[in-house]
Amino acid sequence: MNDNSTSLDDIDHRILAALQQDATLSQRALAERIGLSQNACWRRLQRLTEAGVLQGSRAVIDAGRVGLHLTVFVMIRTRHHDDAWARKFRARVESIPEITEFHRIGGEWDYMAKLVTTSMAGYDRCYKALIADMDLERVTGVFSMETIFDARPLRIPR
Repeated sequence: MNDNSTSLDDIDHRILAALQQDATLSQRALAERIGLSQNACWRRLQRLTEAGVLQGSRAVIDAGRVGLHLTVFVMIRTRHHDDAWARKFRARVESIPEITEFHRIGGEWDYMAKLVTTSMAGYDRCYKALIADMDLERVTGVFSMETIFDARPLRIPR
């Protein structure tokens, strides 16, 4: 366990598993499923939230059903590694709402972004916004042909 990890017991694990399965559970339903009183469950949820383990909840949306038919993993290599440039680049990436994930990575590439958009024209608009005045060494897109699974629940180590 690293320094940022939160100690979790069996009840915490059951709470997290239930919420990853269905985050719409009411506190009462969650408490019943876990075998706790509603107050004890609420206290656990508060502790997990304060510790940063739980960070809100979101609806999972089928991208294709709302017209978002193209997922691109954008691989980026830069010549710049100073903090000022990284802050500017992060702000640029955050300004593009189609980018749903952004990672600084090790290996041949420096960054990877997941971009979800309507079409190749949508990707081209995002690409142009991403690279404008950023002096990137190399940018390439890897296009998803099929999503096998997405938003898979985390397997939390015990």
